[in-house]
Amino acid sequence: MSAIKPLLALSALLCLPSASIQAAQCSDQADTFMSASASAPETLGWMQGSPPAADRRVKLADGSFFKFPALRYSVAHMNEFLPTTLVKRRNTTPTSLEYALDEDIESLSFTPWGRQEAVDLQQALSETYTDGMLIMHKGKVIYERYFDGFKDYDRHLLMSMTKAVTGTLALDLIKRGKIDESQLISHYIPELKNSGFGDATVEQVLNMTTGIDFDENYADPKSEIWVFSAAGNPLPKPKGYQGPTGYYEYLPMVQKQGEHGKGFHYLTANTEVIGWLIARVTGMSVADYLEEKVWSKIGMERAALFQIDEYGTPFSGGGLNASLRDLARFGELIRNNGRFGDEQILHPDVVADISGGGHYPAFAEPLDDSMASWSFRSMWWVTGNENKAFMARGVHGQSLYIDPAQDLVIARFASHPVAANQANDCISLPLYEHIVDYFAKHER
Repeated sequence: MSAIKPLLALSALLCLPSASIQAAQCSDQADTFMSASASAPETLGWMQGSPPAADRRVKLADGSFFKFPALRYSVAHMNEFLPTTLVKRRNTTPTSLEYALDEDIESLSFTPWGRQEAVDLQQALSETYTDGMLIMHKGKVIYERYFDGFKDYDRHLLMSMTKAVTGTLALDLIKRGKIDESQLISHYIPELKNSGFGDATVEQVLNMTTGIDFDENYADPKSEIWVFSAAGNPLPKPKGYQGPTGYYEYLPMVQKQGEHGKGFHYLTANTEVIGWLIARVTGMSVADYLEEKVWSKIGMERAALFQIDEYGTPFSGGGLNASLRDLARFGELIRNNGRFGDEQILHPDVVADISGGGHYPAFAEPLDDSMASWSFRSMWWVTGNENKAFMARGVHGQSLYIDPAQDLVIARFASHPVAANQANDCISLPLYEHIVDYFAKHER
């Protein structure tokens, strides 16, 4: 049972609010950790050889698989450590991406927040431990690079970007009239009637404005996040364990605290309820419905992987793994208002709903003034800027940035040693803004 505690830590980490520690000051951490090049999996030789050398093995049992620098290997090999279910593309023909590579992007330079000196693109990507980044403009690949051993065919853990995928599926069902967002969530899931979710509406759960007794204090061993994580742990429970098994056994235990609809609270339990809602309405798990609705429809290159609990329930809040190109394809589907070629895959009102933003600010203490307008809608982070840009975010630097006004999609995987996104945001967000400005000035 030695793997239980490390796995609980991972489950909690994948729930970590990407908004956490957002008020911290931006700082240059270049001398704090091993550099991106030095920590590259191939450089360190993780899991090389047959068998690998004892000090080059990455293990679930001792927790080393998700500690820096080994996590840089693990994020692209999660199915070697945890059980997953496939999101198949059903042998459909992959859609060839159209390329119009722009070499001038390599020479871009900008000033990160909190610094005085500019950095170039290569330095920015290195400092944020980027594993791969792909930029699409007006449907064409303008930039595509992979770093430190990560390959175009590798799958990477999306972490909390998974929430945006789950939220999009639910919002589509709402727009199609399959779900009434004004109904109580317990109307669809009676098992939640006596829980803290019982008198919350679908809309309140989807936008994380519930008032539930669920905290994500990772320093407190009695925090609810650890109970949630133990329930979702797919490994056999330790002797004497008396807690819930599986997400659906845990969620009815969540109690109410405060009022629903009075403010935004980033709590992963909400996303798991939305995943349950999708399963209840469609008769398919989130993984199977994602396959049916999207993955088998838009020319994906690779099957995706969804991490599961002991009963095979997908981790809707952070367990999806996909290739960079397929993440970009999903971003393109969203940018095109749910349309792929001649087929309307998602309801055409989905994107307008997301980009309209939420009712409450996302950050009590924004890292930068430009983030004061941010909100949260249907599991997406909405910038509130004039271009109505929005993004999916995950710990360690995962991001899918969509700017509808500039027809721009930026897909990025990373394995930063610091989980909280404030370590990346000081560089990544001004970089994305600079890329937007670049295309605004260089209309193609």
